Parts: sequence; C-alpha cells; structure tokens
Amino acid sequence: MSAMGPATRAPNQLGATVTRRFALEAREPFRLDLTVWALRRRAHNEVDTWDGTWYRRVAVVGGEPAELAARQVNRGGRSSVLVELTMAGQKPGHQAEHEARALLERSLALGADLSGFYELARRDRRLLSLAQRFRGLHPPRFPTVFEALVNAVACQQLSLDVGIHLLDRLARRYGPAVTGRETPGFPTPEALAAATPGGLRPLGFSRAKAVAIIGLARLVAEGDLDLEALEEADDDQAAGLLTALPGIGRWSAEYTLLRGLGRWHVLPGDDVGARNNLRRRFGLAGDGGYEAVGELSKQWWPYAGLVYFHLLLDGLAGAGHLALPGPAGPGGNTLTAMDVTSSTT
Repeated sequence: MSAMGPATRAPNQLGATVTRRFALEAREPFRLDLTVWALRRRAHNEVDTWDGTWYRRVAVVGGEPAELAARQVNRGGRSSVLVELTMAGQKPGHQAEHEARALLERSLALGADLSGFYELARRDRRLLSLAQRFRGLHPPRFPTVFEALVNAVACQQLSLDVGIHLLDRLARRYGPAVTGRETPGFPTPEALAAATPGGLRPLGFSRAKAVAIIGLARLVAEGDLDLEALEEADDDQAAGLLTALPGIGRWSAEYTLLRGLGRWHVLPGDDVGARNNLRRRFGLAGDGGYEAVGELSKQWWPYAGLVYFHLLLDGLAGAGHLALPGPAGPGGNTLTAMDVTSSTT
C-alpha cells in the first residue's frame, strides 16, 4: 500500500522528527486493544505501550531507530490500522516502511484467519464465553524469535510482573531510542552481544540469565545462529534446537514456539499462570502437571495457544489490569455477543 499522505515534520525539544503515514488492513474480527494487551501482558511494559488509542513501539527499521504508532479505525464494515512511522531528523524511506509493515503484520497477526477457532468455540460453552468476551483478539507474536527467547529467559522462575520489570530495565539500558520519545525499543542482538554479565547484574538479572542472554545475542549477531530459519522447522526440530541452547528449557522453548514462531496450537504446559487459569476456567485438577495440560489441550487443536491468550486476557481483566469497554464492531457498531450459537460439549 502507498503512504496515505506526505511526510510531516513535528518539532520537539531535541530536534525535528519526520513522520510517514500508511494504513494496514486487518482481517475481521479484529480488536487492536485486546491484541496489544496479549502482547504486552502487563501495564508497566515500556517496550509495547498502549494509551487506550495508540499502540507504540520503538524498533530499528531501515537501519535506524523509529517509533511505530498504530491505532484502529473501523469504516464501512472493515478494520484498518493507521500507522505513523517516525524518525528523528530524516524522512522514513520505503525500506523503513516495508520493514515496519512486516513487523506490525507479524506481531499483531493482522491477517490471522480465526474462523476455525470461532467454529470450535460453538461446541464448547466454557470456551464460547471467553471467545465472546474477547472477540477480535488476534494471537500476537514478538517481532523476532530472538526477542521471544530473551523474554523467556527474563521471566523464567519469576513472576511475570518481575520479568517485565527486568525487560524494561534491559530496554532502557541497551535498547534503541528515538529523539524526543520517552520509551525505548527492545535491544538488538548486536547491542546485547556487546554487553557483559556485569552490566546486566545491576539490572536485576542473575548471573546465569545474564550469561544466557549475552551468549544467545552473540550467536545471533555473529551469524552462527539463524533463529528466523526455525520458521521452516517442525515443532520437534525447533524445540530440539532451542533446548540445546544454554539456559533454554522446555517452558522457554514452548513459549518461543507460541510467541516467537506463531505456533497457535502450542500451549506451554509448564506455564504456571496458564495452569492456574485452566484450573479456574476448565477444571484442570489441582495437581495437574505438564501431561494433564497437554491432554486437556487436545480438545482445542489446533488453537490451544489461542485459548492461552484468551485466558491471559481473562486473568488481566479479573485482576483489574485490563478495562473492557464495549467492543467496537465494524462501522462502529457495538458487539455484545458473537454471532454463533452456544452448545453443550
């Protein structure tokens, strides 16, 4: 798609920024707010921010740091995502726009066809209630497999709240920045490859996690590990390569399969938060472990990972982190229920 308008200059205290605007189409049903919340997970996430209208993230595109800002517009029964791509001191070029498009289409799953999931929800009353409440959630993924793995390492054996704090500090210390913008981007492999364990320790990382993150970054930065090539691998192959990396266990591998590679059928069986949500919503036994989660997940094939995201939002809403205004349907109409009929499993 072509840019929607000419680049415009916006002054700020430290210099000029230049913004390029364009639009992306989203497959219906789509809710940007819900999708962004599933991506960011906590309100204190400083890499992926949401102010109720705009989703913002700083990333390196076209070789330079840029801020990507996106908001949803519903017109004529179709959802569009309007994007503002901003750089400091220069007009974002076509290559920067191309990379920004690819990043947003991937991380927000704009083209995801969820018709099979909603058909599945028709046959499961408990799942139907979640699908109704969070209709339009698309299954997000991190822009790179590297970012997914670093997120996994940061959150291992810690609460999600603490893990996000660690990632915020990492981004503030090593992430890209745009002049005049407050929030940092996620660090590139090259930036973290130049770090030392001693540099990560004051941020709250254990020595083992610091060594794992820096080692992974160096493998990627030096071209010895092509994580994006895992797109072509099956689950077993990808999981085998990931768990062979220092500091990456079964949970981190499955987390990366879902959040880094977009394998919607994967529900990380060792995820404590997911188990708690499955007990609360779907009757998972209190002592149910990895195998029990896997057995329960079979009924949702190939959408167990999408159920995971719905349960995440349900937990956020229940804890008061996520406000749920009336969902906006195509053309601005309010959706109060799915256009499906409930049936008993």
